[in-house]
Formats: sequence, structure tokens, C-alpha cells
Amino acid sequence: MSSHQHSQRRGSGAMEQYFSATQKMEQEVMFPSLLRGVFPQQEGAAPAAGGHTDLYERYQLLKAIKPVVEKGLASITDQIQSDADTDTSSDDDTMDAQVEERLSHHLSGLQQVLTHLTRDTNALTRRYSQILEQVSPSEGQPSW
Repeated sequence: MSSHQHSQRRGSGAMEQYFSATQKMEQEVMFPSLLRGVFPQQEGAAPAAGGHTDLYERYQLLKAIKPVVEKGLASITDQIQSDADTDTSSDDDTMDAQVEERLSHHLSGLQQVLTHLTRDTNALTRRYSQILEQVSPSEGQPSW
């Protein structure tokens, strides 16, 4: 397996995890306004003093990024399909090592970005669940 194919598979896994995390966030975060004024913090760490973006703004950003990623993925897939349809498969048409290396580098970078976005999305969803637990009545008491 070439490094390009390996990077492509890793990127595909990162993409699937990202889309799964954003779908879960969209399903669970029913009242995004509960995230206003809540700032992200690292597990077991004090809130960052320099962090000015609350979780509501981060939620809006993560939702805005998803269609951009989907559109970009669709255009890449269309381009690959178009290239495959017009490929005349000869030895001269194979990707040279320098181009393959650059592509692998960019796919690796994409994987890192998607992994970071997935981590942020999962953290936001967990924090939202914690907020809901604090504001909703306890499970043992009837709400009527």
C-alpha cells in the first residue's frame, strides 16, 4: 500500500469520526443557548484565562464548518471520479513521488484538523450533557 493510500484511509476514518461527532452534537444539543457564557476547559484543568470564545460561539462555528467540509469532500470525490473517467492509464500517467508526497502531507494535515474538530465537538457535547443534568430535575422525582 502506498503512503498516499495509507493517508487516504486514515483521513477517511477521521472524516467518519468527525461526521459522527457532529451528527451526535446536532442531535443532543437541543438548546444551544444553554452554552452561552460557558467556556471550554481541559479535563482536570482550570479554565483557560486567554479563551474568549464561549461554547455557544464554538457550537455555531462547528455547525458552520460541517457543510464546508461536506462540500469540500464532495468536490474532491467528484474530481477523483472525473479524473478516473478520463484516465488513459499508461506508465507516463502515474503520479510521481514528489506529487504523491505532497498529497500525503496535505491528507495528513486534514486528518489532524478533523481529529481536532472531532475532539472539540465531543467535548462540547459532553459539556452540554453536564449542563442539562444540572438544570433538569433529578431522575428520581416525578416532574408533575
